[in-house]
Amino acid sequence: MFTRRNFIKASALITAGSLIHPSSMFSQKTNVIKTGGRSRIQLTFRPFEALLRHPFSVSGYSRTTTPIVFTEVMYEGITGYGEAAMPPYLGESSASVIAFLQKVNLNQFSNPFELEDILAYVDTIAINNTAAKASVDIALHDLVGKLIGRPWHEIWGYTASKVPVTTFTIGIASEKEIREKTLETAPFKVIKVKLGTDEVTDKMLINTIRSVTDKPIRVDANQGWKDKHYALKMIEWLSDKNVEFIEQPLPKHNLDDMAWLTEQSPLTTIADESCQRLEDVLRMKDVFNGINIKLMKCTGMREANKMIALARTCELKLMIGCMTETSCAISAAAQLSPQMDYADLDGNLLISNDQFSGAKLVDGKVTLNKEPGIGVRKL
Repeated sequence: MFTRRNFIKASALITAGSLIHPSSMFSQKTNVIKTGGRSRIQLTFRPFEALLRHPFSVSGYSRTTTPIVFTEVMYEGITGYGEAAMPPYLGESSASVIAFLQKVNLNQFSNPFELEDILAYVDTIAINNTAAKASVDIALHDLVGKLIGRPWHEIWGYTASKVPVTTFTIGIASEKEIREKTLETAPFKVIKVKLGTDEVTDKMLINTIRSVTDKPIRVDANQGWKDKHYALKMIEWLSDKNVEFIEQPLPKHNLDDMAWLTEQSPLTTIADESCQRLEDVLRMKDVFNGINIKLMKCTGMREANKMIALARTCELKLMIGCMTETSCAISAAAQLSPQMDYADLDGNLLISNDQFSGAKLVDGKVTLNKEPGIGVRKL
């Protein structure tokens, strides 16, 4: 059994000095798998379809839904929640995520605090499948945080009041739709705009937003600009429009041209598709000014936290981003946000059928709560 002594020993491995509340550890009971007298970790999952409030268009595609797979990890009567969200460019689907999760055998583990070993095992099951892996990672972090009785930003020692303002994303749309969407950004202090089609459309989008508001804009070209000279011309034009930075202007593998562009650019450059996982971070130094970390592309909270540490040593700015996700994955990403220079955590606000209650938008920031784990409750 996972005794109090083992619990305190294991939790000490995660955070020195964390306060333990054994009396509040177990709030519900469920069937527990035991082998040789030891409790085992259980994994369950189910598919879900997130419905977007508006059609969402970026350079390359448009969609009205996002496939999602929810995960639950159970141990000693406690349940941790996770999520895999799969926009088209990740190359994953509900079927591929479920096929991956069917291979995950958490029953072999009896100590959920051994996150490093468990998640290293999950990562070796198959290549890619990053959203599927993230769904297990998030659920395990939620479980362990609940066992400790603390949210993860506190376990890591991050200060909740340091969360940056988050953006509200406006996709590629008609002039009329852009005006309507811009009016919806009233609760936000910064707007994110998807560009990357053609010069006429891109300039129309910016000019239309500027006819409605003078809020700062952050631009994501989603690899849409193919030529470095054209990209520089667009960035120079944007620099006079109260734009703070440009995200992924060139194709993700074109790092030589990107390094040239960053050196010439009057705006900060942020890597998205070029920087997927920890192994990519070092390559971003002197190519971009910063990186956008997303749980769905880096396999979850464990690796995201490692990317933060490495990026800081490379003097790269940090951004925490998202897909169209429910409050489950958004709240998990928010646990990392106090370490960030920028945040783009509006994915749950873009859907109409959220299944969780978690981190809330307050004064333009996704504000962390005191709930243990990732800070969510199932609706």
